[in-house]
Amino acid sequence: MQSHIRFDTDALELHLLDQRLLPMEESYCVCHNVAGIVRALQEMVVRGAPAIGVTAAWGCVLAVREAIFESHWSERLEALMESIAAARPTAVNLRWAVERMRRCRQQAADAEAGDLLELFMAEARAIQDEDVAACKAIGRFGADCLDDGDTVLTHCNAGALATAGYGTALGVIRGAVEQGKRIHVIADETRPFLQGARLTAWELQQDAIPVTVACDNACALLMHRGMIQKVVVGADRIAANGDAANKIGTYGVALLAHHFHIPFYVAAPLSTLDTATPDGAAIPIEERPAQEVTCLTGQPVSPDGVPVYNFAFDVTPAQYISGIITEAGVLHAPYGPAIARVLQEARPA
Repeated sequence: MQSHIRFDTDALELHLLDQRLLPMEESYCVCHNVAGIVRALQEMVVRGAPAIGVTAAWGCVLAVREAIFESHWSERLEALMESIAAARPTAVNLRWAVERMRRCRQQAADAEAGDLLELFMAEARAIQDEDVAACKAIGRFGADCLDDGDTVLTHCNAGALATAGYGTALGVIRGAVEQGKRIHVIADETRPFLQGARLTAWELQQDAIPVTVACDNACALLMHRGMIQKVVVGADRIAANGDAANKIGTYGVALLAHHFHIPFYVAAPLSTLDTATPDGAAIPIEERPAQEVTCLTGQPVSPDGVPVYNFAFDVTPAQYISGIITEAGVLHAPYGPAIARVLQEARPA
């Protein structure tokens, strides 16, 4: 699945499969300008760290188009790109993609706006293609972490929809299945946005991979009964020491997995590793609108006026992570040196 993020090079518009409507409706949101990109990011039309990064890259293309006819187009372009980078705080891939587009601009410092548009389109396409390749490599490395017959618990959606295609955590599942292993998935529903119940279950059903949805608060019982052999989740930012931010509730799953001696893996591309953030305490945690908690399918489920905590992410300390699965291999503790080494090796010569 790669058509959920599609750029029309003739019309210069980005088509995003609206993940808010799945699985009941498959509808596309069309972004013509930066305001549309920011709105799509903030309102969860598109979500998942790698997918957010790819969307940001194409947003920078639209930023060039938007700024091109202004007299001070260069300053306007920078302001538009910064508005994209600031759209959401936790997923590091968002700013990573914008910074990569900035480097592309710096390398073509003398380019006119029209030429820069072509360069940006090529760079955004490269980011999208590289993400698919990275996810498939994550799948190949991660498949070796799973055994034939395993039941794997996931939390949130770290599949094709959360990336440019194939997926990180679900890429590991797909990689194992492609090896011929029999894998069953239990998808935490993932309140309040229900990414597991709606998106993970939909993706896996499309691929005919056995999946069962479970309430978030069933995790302890499932593990106690021996119904889960592995846990694989994605990440929105991994700090320099290996602490990993992911959808709210992930930390609790990791603590339970540790208690029941179940391997807990985080699958993420190298672009999610953030050495500028020393540890999990320094990762900004997004707070989202209360309505996501107080309403379900538009219907109130909580008394009017009751305050709400709606933290979108939490941070799993590195000590509870059995391995970080990347496109360069599986990293193991101590994560600080492992992360520094793999990023050094990945830098262009």
